[in-house]
Amino acid sequence: MKLDNLTFKGGVHVPHSKELTEKKALEYAKEPSIVYIPLHQHTGAPCEPIVNVGDRVKVGQKIGQSQAFVSAPVHSSIAGTVKSITTITTPTGINATCVVIESDGTNEMDETIKPKGSLEQLSSKEIIDIIKEAGITGMGGAGFPTHVKLSPPPEKKIDTVIINGAECEPFLTSDHRLMLEMPEKIVFGLKAIMKALNVERGFIGIENNKMDAVDTLKAVIKPQDNIQIVTLKAKYPQGDEKRLINATTGRKVPSGGLPMDVSCVVNNVSTAKAVAEAILEGKPLYERVVTVTGNGVNEPRNLIVKIGTLFQEVISQAGGFNGVPGKVIMGGPMMGLSQFSTEVPVIKGSGGILVLTEKEAAAQKVSPCIKCGKCIEACPVHLQPLFISAYALKSDFQGAEKYGALDCVECGSCSFICPAKRPLVESIRLAKREVLAKRKKS
Repeated sequence: MKLDNLTFKGGVHVPHSKELTEKKALEYAKEPSIVYIPLHQHTGAPCEPIVNVGDRVKVGQKIGQSQAFVSAPVHSSIAGTVKSITTITTPTGINATCVVIESDGTNEMDETIKPKGSLEQLSSKEIIDIIKEAGITGMGGAGFPTHVKLSPPPEKKIDTVIINGAECEPFLTSDHRLMLEMPEKIVFGLKAIMKALNVERGFIGIENNKMDAVDTLKAVIKPQDNIQIVTLKAKYPQGDEKRLINATTGRKVPSGGLPMDVSCVVNNVSTAKAVAEAILEGKPLYERVVTVTGNGVNEPRNLIVKIGTLFQEVISQAGGFNGVPGKVIMGGPMMGLSQFSTEVPVIKGSGGILVLTEKEAAAQKVSPCIKCGKCIEACPVHLQPLFISAYALKSDFQGAEKYGALDCVECGSCSFICPAKRPLVESIRLAKREVLAKRKKS
């Protein structure tokens, strides 16, 4: 099978807008003097604090834990004193318990941070346990605990692991820079995930607007590694895991299904890098690469940021705002989350902080649907967004469900391509919430 220029049916071609940071090497952000670390940064059960106000903690020390299987522990990103345990609103919009830690400037590492052994010596279970203890979650945005992904039911036999290096969201370049600067860790992380799942076949999918990353990774992959690079057409949402599976393997995840239903597991390149560091260094997930970008900041950069650092601090290290900001988004412009304040902390899923100018963020005039069908052509899930939206806007959520609202991946392709600028994805998102809320009650 030829593994070049692969793609899926549907999607849109959006302006990449990556030139602001794609050539900017990774830099460590300034050490924060205080961090606000939420204990719910992942899909699943929130953690409970296992430290108290007044306790001294070290870098990498576990501060939050849950007994639930679908959860991930949380670790301190600095050394210092626990000043308070409070409730804050996270960048995802949920209210979560938060451990506030004031730095003592020592950066003292926790004693548990040490290499966990060679990949050859570690068993599948040991690798999964290391990943769980390190608090690793999906770092492409979804925040699903990685150890859960690597523990499918016995009847779901996995034969393929795909590492997602597509990074199809406009503006974001954090994954691109990781592939260029830390390719060995990404490949090691993939090998560890393959061993954890007892899989012999691995792929790394990269869009063809990042050929330098393709060449860099190919240079560190050995023939015996059973790993292949897949080049993908630069098209949005190529990074959606179900679209990536379809483009790479030709398999189609069924409606309501998961990648494991077609024998696949997909992880982001940042997640693979975190897995490598957990094994090679014993390092929990307490920092991540964040692309700070957009025409609304003065000096866009790719920064390695401690979890819990406030957005406003990170933005200030990118030269601060360029004029009055129109909108601050966690993530990219297509699927990112608009923020109500910059006094929110960087979390495990914060791959980017995008600042748009007032002109860029201005609302566009909405006009009636002209039934052009562009949203249907663009939808990567092959839905009919105009009808789902029409039902949603009339509060007929049963009608929206009938047209497949719950299958929508909220990629925004329909809203982007709509010449009438209809609020398609926003209304479909509302319908999904209402349908799921009704199901929960019944």
